Amino acid sequence: MSRWSGLPASLDQRMRQLVVQLRRLKDHSGLSLAALAARTPYSKSSWERYLNGKKLPPAGAVEALARLCGADVTRLLALHEVAAQSWSAGRPVPEARRPAPVVQPVPLAPVLQQATPAQPVPRVVPVPPGRQVPLGPLVLGALAVLVVALPVLRPWQDQLASGRGTGAAMAGRALGAAPEFTPRPGETFDCRVRRRGGALYAGHSRTGTTVLGGGAAGWDVVEAQCLLRRHGYDPGVVDGRVGGRTLRAVKRLQAGSGLPTDGIVGPGTWKALRR
Repeated sequence: MSRWSGLPASLDQRMRQLVVQLRRLKDHSGLSLAALAARTPYSKSSWERYLNGKKLPPAGAVEALARLCGADVTRLLALHEVAAQSWSAGRPVPEARRPAPVVQPVPLAPVLQQATPAQPVPRVVPVPPGRQVPLGPLVLGALAVLVVALPVLRPWQDQLASGRGTGAAMAGRALGAAPEFTPRPGETFDCRVRRRGGALYAGHSRTGTTVLGGGAAGWDVVEAQCLLRRHGYDPGVVDGRVGGRTLRAVKRLQAGSGLPTDGIVGPGTWKALRR
């Protein structure tokens, strides 16, 4: 068994899942990097970069390793397609450098000639000494606005301060981004599954491509656990973490849907969950 170095912390989870699967195939085959280079069109240094997450392996390398080890080529290529999308999205293409604009000097004299003439200073009319501005109506009006606004603002503040689970996730999406997944110890989440546009959603995530394996955690996992429970496959507690019971529930769903029973939630398994 090879002793692999840790993958970069910045590596996307979908790319990480592909590299882990390729490492398992390489270890199972018992081949060294030099042996892989001798039996495939890719060099030893290329395999070193592929298997350590330094470079996205081409689809041909993934297919060659799968065929060499007798693995499921279709499933590995599906993982590669998802990883390639995340790899491309994480590396923006630099914009072409634009030439600096040429600034023409402006003559000073015409500018001064075209300057706007001075405007007359508005006259301030002093208040007579014996006359005071009535403050009573202004104070009463401000108090009335506060009395009307507080009942409306208070529930919204309470919801943002204490909302967790489905409510917090939906609030985050309404503001444009899902909240960070930071559950308290022993916390579980509600499952309110509804069908929208012909697909099932539990309100925690709308993904259909995120790859989830053993040890994964996040709102995507909460969504998958809720949908597993809806289909009759008990994932255990809905805590947003892929444990043993969740893996077994995923395998039972995959077996019932005619999918490879690897316990990994990928695009095909998401389609079965959304049905």
